[in-house]
Amino acid sequence: MKRLQDVKTNEAVDLYYPTMCKVIGAKQITEMEKWYELQMPAGQDLGHEPGQFVEVSAFGIGEAPISISSSPSKKGSFELCIRQVGMLTNVLKKYKQGDMMGIRGPFGHGYPIDKLLGKDILIIAGGIGLVPLRSLINYVLDNRQDFGRLIILYGAKSPAELLFKEEIAVWESREDVEVYVTVDQPDDSWTGHTGVITTLIPGLKLNLDTTMAAITGPPIMYKFVIMSLKSKQFHDDHIYVSLERRMKCGVGKCGHCQINGIYCCQDGPVFNYTDIKALEEAL
Repeated sequence: MKRLQDVKTNEAVDLYYPTMCKVIGAKQITEMEKWYELQMPAGQDLGHEPGQFVEVSAFGIGEAPISISSSPSKKGSFELCIRQVGMLTNVLKKYKQGDMMGIRGPFGHGYPIDKLLGKDILIIAGGIGLVPLRSLINYVLDNRQDFGRLIILYGAKSPAELLFKEEIAVWESREDVEVYVTVDQPDDSWTGHTGVITTLIPGLKLNLDTTMAAITGPPIMYKFVIMSLKSKQFHDDHIYVSLERRMKCGVGKCGHCQINGIYCCQDGPVFNYTDIKALEEAL
């Protein structure tokens, strides 16, 4: 079997063999999503970058790619947020503090922090797309002096489906963060903006030379968000998108995530828009 070298321990690590991580925190945050905090066996850091993912397994059931939701600046543990949509995730929803969860990774390429340093960061998250973008948001906040403006656009179908509400409230309370939240279908308690996420874009005042956009959400969202950014003369090479929805094995073996020779799990999941805009089926 192919093996990797663990740079922290200098030991060979089997690429296909899950590491058993301890669940040290678990909380249902919406009807469909559950948050987990996990710890590596020796308490070491996962060693990921914002935008990467891990393969999560339950023995005898299967595994699935799950985005890492915590910043790499968080030490001693990492966080996942898993949507309950199938047999595996419905098993994982029963996991509680003290249980052990199989983890492979981290895999793929995340956001190129070196290219974002000193720039204004525009986050555009739709639905569960906030999960991987939360990693980037908190990285920026933990290294606030290294970045310019931080603008967060977040949309969900309804108020009940909004993720990390308490954390969003903290972001909104900061003077160095601009947060705009919208829902498609408001309920009687909703007092915020109503409409799809693209309705938040026209009113933005952006420096097009210094602003970098990070977009993650449902497939239909990408086309219209990019159209809206382009209507503001946004630069193609300042747009990053994540295509993690197409991944399966995580290591380029199954071919499930292949798009005209590009493997999302290895070449992505985060791509610069200039590298994939010709691949119409990718967005």
